[in-house]
Amino acid sequence: MKNSSSSPLFRPRLLELWSSKAEKIPWGTEIISGMTVGLIALPLALALGIASIPAGTETGLPAPAIGIITAILAGALISSLGGSRVQIGGPTAAFIPIVLLIIQEHGFQGLLISTLMAGCILIVMGLTRMGTLIKYIPWPVTSGFTTGIAISIMLSQIPDLLGYQTGAAPREFFEKVEWLIHHASSLNPVTALLGVVCIAIILFWPQLHMKRVPGSIVAMLIATVFVVLWKGTGVETIASKFGAGALSSGLPQPKLPQMDGEMIRDLIGPATAIAILGAIESLLSAVVADGLSGDRHDSNTELVAQGVANLCSPLFGGLPATGAIARTTANINSGGKTPISGIVHAITLLLLMLIGSKWAGMIPMTAMSAVLMVVAIRMGDWHELSRCLKMPRSDALVLITTFALTVIFDLVVAVQVGMVLAAILYIRRVSETTEVSAVTDQDMLERPEQMAQGKTIPEGVQVYRIFGPFMFGAAEKMEAAMEASAGLPEVLILRLHLVTAMDATGLNALESLVERMQEHHKCVILSGVHLQPLSMMRKSGFVDKAGFENFTATFDEALALAEQLLAAKS
Repeated sequence: MKNSSSSPLFRPRLLELWSSKAEKIPWGTEIISGMTVGLIALPLALALGIASIPAGTETGLPAPAIGIITAILAGALISSLGGSRVQIGGPTAAFIPIVLLIIQEHGFQGLLISTLMAGCILIVMGLTRMGTLIKYIPWPVTSGFTTGIAISIMLSQIPDLLGYQTGAAPREFFEKVEWLIHHASSLNPVTALLGVVCIAIILFWPQLHMKRVPGSIVAMLIATVFVVLWKGTGVETIASKFGAGALSSGLPQPKLPQMDGEMIRDLIGPATAIAILGAIESLLSAVVADGLSGDRHDSNTELVAQGVANLCSPLFGGLPATGAIARTTANINSGGKTPISGIVHAITLLLLMLIGSKWAGMIPMTAMSAVLMVVAIRMGDWHELSRCLKMPRSDALVLITTFALTVIFDLVVAVQVGMVLAAILYIRRVSETTEVSAVTDQDMLERPEQMAQGKTIPEGVQVYRIFGPFMFGAAEKMEAAMEASAGLPEVLILRLHLVTAMDATGLNALESLVERMQEHHKCVILSGVHLQPLSMMRKSGFVDKAGFENFTATFDEALALAEQLLAAKS
């Protein structure tokens, strides 16, 4: 990342397009990519607006319009001011549980004030170079609350997906499950069938390799046509739930929400939760984008851009916003390479809002719920839950605890408890693995077969050594070291003979590196792995993924294997 102390605190990547060294902007590709992402974002923005605002909430705007307005404003600002060339911003499903909680306790005005405060916090975080600190949140914590949020979204969407014809479901987990079971007999069979069909279309549409037409748009159109042609089925639409003017004809006038000192004090906790979640999700999305595009984002500039977006969105009655992994990935896959595509995506949404608002009311609610159901299915780290028995008990405990607290209580409690628990277990693990031994004049720092001095490292081979426990506090150093190199070598040797312990975050960093090398048909050799890391690698299946033949006991053996691999390639 571009986070050195000498780099500017805030330098949007959009400015690079007009520098003297800038490449020519591929306007055609950028416009097409932006329009494609705009089509993908349309149903998501509508669904997120509906899911985030409980029925009967006084907002001044219909819920679907709030989602679209957030996507337009945040999308334009994050692309214009952000530290990533390809990041797409807007409302995301991760905010739904915390937004619902804030509205329930403080009303919609409380949400607007919390989002404004979160914007200020994000700007301060970026200007004080806290972008890198977000990476120190352990992987089991982020995995646990991400999967917990996915479960919460699924439960919240069941009534609209299946067409429950009773009142609103309670927010608390156990009460909600009991309510869903008790009122299952009131569902509308036609609505339920249509919702399941929409989910199937969205899930299997990518297999048709028609990237220019998003599956969510196809499902939404098919469901809308069905409801228009076969009236009297009882399928609820956006118009029947929110009124004929479900989407406003344009952006509303900006308005500062009323606030006082007592309200600001009460909302410090919710605002901090929004800021932390927005920072985590935006930087995770930017890291994913880096891996796909080969670019490197500026995390501090990105946080400032996220802060500005969250300052502006509530002025127009919008929701919290952050970088969206699915939309960012779609942007890259569609050919987007500059912030221009993100700005075009926002303009596309604005045009769709102005032109298509009168038809939006015909969209069935079950189609909107189907879109969010698929989002939840894709955002959950389900494979991490299945690996709990294979990972260290401490990591599994943190993951399951964070997951359970997110589902049963809320994200704020889950992250707080998860971080404290992870820190305690980290200290305990480090203390257990640290060795103290007497040194005599007969000792050598390394045995001859492990020493690198005087040995030739072939061209095309890079060697890195990790010293000390490789855990969540140190895993980021692997990424930083690889970024400092000119490019990926043909063979990468990782010397692990000085690594006494490893946790799930360290293993995840190794897995990401190996997958990246394998995607480019390059090889990673792991030398001198100790018992605890090796045991963890075996249980998780990493040894099979990296290739058992690529594990060596000494550095001499690693060099010999590297020469064999280079010879085989040539």
